[in-house]
Amino acid sequence: MKPLEQFHYFFNCCIGAWSTERTYHHLTRGEVERSRTEFTIRTLTPDLKHKVLADNQYPNHSVDGFLGFHLAFETVSETGEEVAQELNMLFVPQQENLAGLEGDYLRDRAYEEDRPIVATFRFDPGSLQLSMTTTYTRVVAVDTITLLNPRLRLRQILTYQRPEAGQPLQDLILVGFGVEQKLT
Repeated sequence: MKPLEQFHYFFNCCIGAWSTERTYHHLTRGEVERSRTEFTIRTLTPDLKHKVLADNQYPNHSVDGFLGFHLAFETVSETGEEVAQELNMLFVPQQENLAGLEGDYLRDRAYEEDRPIVATFRFDPGSLQLSMTTTYTRVVAVDTITLLNPRLRLRQILTYQRPEAGQPLQDLILVGFGVEQKLT
């Protein structure tokens, strides 16, 4: 199967309701936190795909073939803190080769900052692993999802202090791990 076909397979498996248990290691504070998240993923209509492009002032494209999703989640941490959010996302492939697929990952609302944002993604068709890198004002988040089977995903979240321009990611401030199980 070609990388783009595997990419479509990956996301077809992701549509539905999920539950995840996560552990976050706050390295700068020396704390460990557990949380539980219930989330749903559904496909975006062409109109919403165009809205995500417009929200990000991204050049207007035909959205045919772009994978777009609506994500809604509710998280409860072990301390009782609750967070709920909904957002729309769009994946715009830029390059496909034997190693996989790369491109832009657009959201109408970012996790760390409440604004539209353009990030990057890489997809490895051999391991069914999606890696998304988002550069925020103060941090850089690298979120990796590995599809183990159509009903089970592993999640890794690495958050770095944002380095000076041109410098590598180095100062890790948060590490998160999760096991995500499909409910429907």
